Amino acid sequence: MTLKNAFNFFERLVAETSRKSEIKVYQEFIQIITNLEKKNLSENEIQSIETELDNLNLKSNPENRKIYFKKTLGDFKKYLKDTFSITPKGYYTNLYGGLGLVFGLLFGVAILSNLERSLGISLGLIGGMVVGSIMGRSKDAQAKTSGKML
Repeated sequence: MTLKNAFNFFERLVAETSRKSEIKVYQEFIQIITNLEKKNLSENEIQSIETELDNLNLKSNPENRKIYFKKTLGDFKKYLKDTFSITPKGYYTNLYGGLGLVFGLLFGVAILSNLERSLGISLGLIGGMVVGSIMGRSKDAQAKTSGKML
C-alpha cells in the first residue's frame, strides 16, 4: 500500500465513522503519513514503509475497528522508531517524565523520608518529574534538529 493510498484509506474511514475516539486514531495515522511524505526519504526507505503498511493488513475488516487500528498504530510507530529512529512529537518528554516520577518516588521515600513522609514523597515526585521532563524536552529538541521527529 503506497503512502497516498494509505492516506486516502484513512480519510475514507474518518468520513465513514462518527465516533470521536476512532476519528482520533485515524487522524493520527493521517498525520504520520503526511509527515512522512514531507520528509526527504530515499526510495528504499519509502518502499520499506509501504511494505510495512502492507504487512499491517489495514484493509482487513475487523470486528472492533478502533481497537484494531489503535494496536496497528502502535505497531507502526514502533516500526518507525526501531527502523528509522523517527519518533512522534513529545516522545522523549513523556518517557523521561515517567522515569522521573519513578526515580523521584524512590528518592522521596529513601532520602526525604526524614521529613514528614507524605511531604518527602511529594517533593520527590515533583522534583523527579521536573528533572525528567527537562531531560526529555532536550532530547526531543535534539531529535527535532536532526530531523528524526514526526
